[in-house]
Amino acid sequence: MSQQQQSNDVSIDAIPVDVANSQSTGVEPEDVPEEIRSITQALASEQPPTNPLVALKAARWWYIHGKGGTDPVFQWAIEWTRHLVTDRPSDVDQFDSFLDYLVTVGFADEKAALR
Repeated sequence: MSQQQQSNDVSIDAIPVDVANSQSTGVEPEDVPEEIRSITQALASEQPPTNPLVALKAARWWYIHGKGGTDPVFQWAIEWTRHLVTDRPSDVDQFDSFLDYLVTVGFADEKAALR
C-alpha cells in the first residue's frame, strides 16, 4: 500500500477492493465488477481462461469479497490455476460446486446456462 492510499482504499490494480465489505456472507451480482464478472463467467464456460494470472485475479476478488478461502469461486479459480500450471486434471466435484454457487449468487438461473 502506498503512503497516499487510505487504509480503507486498498488495491493493487484497477479492480476496486472494498475493505469494509470484505469476507461477506453474501455477494450480490450487481456488486461484482464487470471484469471479475466476465472472468468468473469465463471460468464456468467451455472456453475458460488459459492465463493463470487472469484466473488468479478473479480468485483474489472472490477471496476478499466472498467467503474467503471457502468461497466456491475462489476455490475453483485456484483449482483451475493449478490445472493450468501442472496440466493435471481438475476436480470435477469442485467445478460442480462452483456452478451451483454461481446459480445461488444469481449469475444464472440454472447451471446449464453458464456453459
